[in-house]
Amino acid sequence: MNNIFDELKKKISGEIVADDASLAEYSKDYSIFQIKPQAVVFPKDQEDVANLVKWVVGLKKKGVYLSLTARSAGTDMSGGPLNDGVIVSFTKHLNKIKKMGSDYAVVEPGVYFRDLEKELDKRGLMYPAAPASKDFCAIGGMVSNNSGGERSLSYGKTENFVESLKVVLSDGKSYEIVPLSAAQLKKKIAGKNFESGVYRKVYNLIEKNYDEIKRAKPNVSKNSAGYNLWDVWDKKTFDMTKLFVGSQGTLGLVTEAKLRLVKKKKFSRLVVIFARTLEPVPGLVQAILPLKPESIESYDDKTAGLAMRFLPAILKMMKGSAIMLAFKFIPEFFMILRGGFPKMIILVEVASDSETELEKKSDEVRRAALRFPVQVRVIKDESEEEKYWTIRRQSFALLHSHVKGLEAAPFVDDVIVKPEYMAKFLPRVNEILDRHKDKLIYTIAGHPGNGNFHIIPLVNLKDPAIPGVIADCMEKIYKVVLEYGGSIDAEHNDGLIRGPYLEMMYGKKIYKLFEETKKIFDPSNIFNPRKKVGVDKKYALSLIKKQ
Repeated sequence: MNNIFDELKKKISGEIVADDASLAEYSKDYSIFQIKPQAVVFPKDQEDVANLVKWVVGLKKKGVYLSLTARSAGTDMSGGPLNDGVIVSFTKHLNKIKKMGSDYAVVEPGVYFRDLEKELDKRGLMYPAAPASKDFCAIGGMVSNNSGGERSLSYGKTENFVESLKVVLSDGKSYEIVPLSAAQLKKKIAGKNFESGVYRKVYNLIEKNYDEIKRAKPNVSKNSAGYNLWDVWDKKTFDMTKLFVGSQGTLGLVTEAKLRLVKKKKFSRLVVIFARTLEPVPGLVQAILPLKPESIESYDDKTAGLAMRFLPAILKMMKGSAIMLAFKFIPEFFMILRGGFPKMIILVEVASDSETELEKKSDEVRRAALRFPVQVRVIKDESEEEKYWTIRRQSFALLHSHVKGLEAAPFVDDVIVKPEYMAKFLPRVNEILDRHKDKLIYTIAGHPGNGNFHIIPLVNLKDPAIPGVIADCMEKIYKVVLEYGGSIDAEHNDGLIRGPYLEMMYGKKIYKLFEETKKIFDPSNIFNPRKKVGVDKKYALSLIKKQ
């Protein structure tokens, strides 16, 4: 095999590594899985990516099979960028912000979002679909997973902000993927090249199964499960970017994205709501939504307790004097003394270009919330706002880094139902997880405005019983999700963890269409195999890391 990679060195200008330390590093992401690759390639440019694809396709014709799996920052929680072939890492070289306009940015997949955000801040702009992991993640992963975040409630997910993509397809050529009118589509599918064939086959697949595909779209505001066939063609516009966003690198390798930006509002304020029980939360959310907040976020009492347990780490994540910041947590310590944290802490952000309107909006939220049995605080201190946002955004990082002997195990971490079902849905989820309380503890945070919750259990992965616990919890919780018409995957995507459940969610016919979609783009199955389709539960569970 080493001789093969010696051959590749002649074809690309980027680096190829296969030492033990590098393979160990790239065998993990933020998920519960571990897969050792054969090599890691750091392409220097789009030409390198194209030559890499041509090389792998050529090997396949000679009877030698290697896969290509795209990876950016490696913060994925589903095992998406893990595989046993070649990992194609973009953050080393393909990490440039190529162009900034008044309402768009052209970026490469290896750009860390924090670097883009600095440039946006200078210009008073915002990319609203940034996830909670925005300080660590990169653009490639955000596009591949169809990421969402705090402001998705008002603005939508990544799929709403990708204007065009440059993608290397399985013929080893780069193409620009843009929305096409019906007339442009007709011209495209009449062509004779590989790209035209792809467009023609996808168009025929969607047209032939149009009504069934449209009915298959989950009736929730966010979804990253499966291939987004339902939003590609509406009889007027054929937009293949909708299919690539969220495809986890299974259809081709993205080398550039043009992202739509919006103007950031000048002023914002946080209203914090403390709910002692879950019962008032659905009504509370329904009362606040018409007021058009920027976001409605939440975390539970276990997450708050974790923040207090690891307060030094929280303070380190915040900006400013640790001693002064520590005083901001005095209310939380009083809560502990008075009997513990509320069951759910809800963060409502309002924003405006007018300070007068901001006052009005925050007061409207306060008054709407006080119609329910909750406590409300309107926060006017920026460092205190940051306290609440840090707890919400960094809860997984705290679990991942600070709990000794147990590991944060995201496996039912991204379920979504309509917000009105929350009060019935969450207790049923708690009941399922509590049956295994001898094997796990868990926290819940999320986006109650969308009905989207991130449930992060803590487990001992060395315990041989854990794969069975994981399988039992997923099976039961996903049945409850589907009972309420939700999605098993709102924004973290499928990867290894949820791929085996896509047929359960969509049924055999739609799953078959997913398989056909994969074959249209990737007939040799070289792009991130066993993701989206072709992965079973037994295989996935066998890859759970043991340390």
